Amino acid sequence: MIIRAAESVRHLPAPPYAFGIGAFTFFSLLLYITLRFDRD
Repeated sequence: MIIRAAESVRHLPAPPYAFGIGAFTFFSLLLYITLRFDRD
């Protein structure tokens, strides 16, 4: 019972869609950098 109560008060620092947007931006940047270095 105490474990369930402790789990219910945990909150994410941002809404879930913000993590999705952040991950998409991060991987897009990695892909851009990879393709730029591949051209050389």
